Amino acid sequence: MFSRPELFDFHGVAMTPCVTNNWEKVRSFQARPDDILIATYPKAGTTWVSYILDLLYFRHLSPERQTSIPIHERVPFLEIAVTPGASGTELADKLPTSPRLIKTHLPVQLVPKSFWEENCRIVYVARNAKDNMVSFYHFDRMNQVQPEPGEWSSYFQRFLDGQMLYGSWYDHVGNWWNKKKSYPKLHYMFYEDIAEDTEAELDKLCSFLGLSPSAEEKQAILELVHFDNMKNNEMTNCSKLNFLDFNISPFLRKGKVGDWKNHFTVAQNELFEEDYKNKMNDPTLQFRTEI
Repeated sequence: MFSRPELFDFHGVAMTPCVTNNWEKVRSFQARPDDILIATYPKAGTTWVSYILDLLYFRHLSPERQTSIPIHERVPFLEIAVTPGASGTELADKLPTSPRLIKTHLPVQLVPKSFWEENCRIVYVARNAKDNMVSFYHFDRMNQVQPEPGEWSSYFQRFLDGQMLYGSWYDHVGNWWNKKKSYPKLHYMFYEDIAEDTEAELDKLCSFLGLSPSAEEKQAILELVHFDNMKNNEMTNCSKLNFLDFNISPFLRKGKVGDWKNHFTVAQNELFEEDYKNKMNDPTLQFRTEI
């Protein structure tokens, strides 16, 4: 059995030991110029975009790779260190593929400086706060190395207060959005756009990466990354991770935009909207809560 951790303040951000235990190696991680970093707040489409990128670059390497190596090994989680198993930095250092695809949930200010020094390409994915909160709640329920989520009503308040692993959603999406203004190699995507028109978002991603897959390759990728196919694929649904309890909830749950309506009460929605108005002060960063 895993013991549930408590959150603690780490450089001004709420964290847990499985993120900070390996911090010296994370901080000093040496990026390479062709690395691609996939950055997200937790439960914002990380696995989805990781799989899209992996298929764009490595689908033709070998059939065995697609059927025997889970996505969390193909795209290591940089800062994670859950025993047993190799840490994210070790997995990243051992990656045989180039470019290396590496994922992180770190807020922009905690990203290892070598990624900026090497001028790496970064793909950031943001999801509207309401759906993100609901997805995070169900994830915390089933993830034995996350803090205990408690009841939905208290979780809702914790999210508004920013007392979540990796800190405030507002800070995370907002600070990464600001970074885009000064760092041209950052491609900022929205979960809702990917859900609405995956092909259009795939085209934008390819344009950013300088890739030009054939029409056939694109269709094959779009089929593979369809949510239902990913949910049923043992290499993408994280069913092999022993700290995730699928009896409580699947890792890939619904993948829908607007599921928050099944969780928010009218009073919670009013409270959320008021809070949102106070905290989302950049009019250029716009989210959709339904499509």
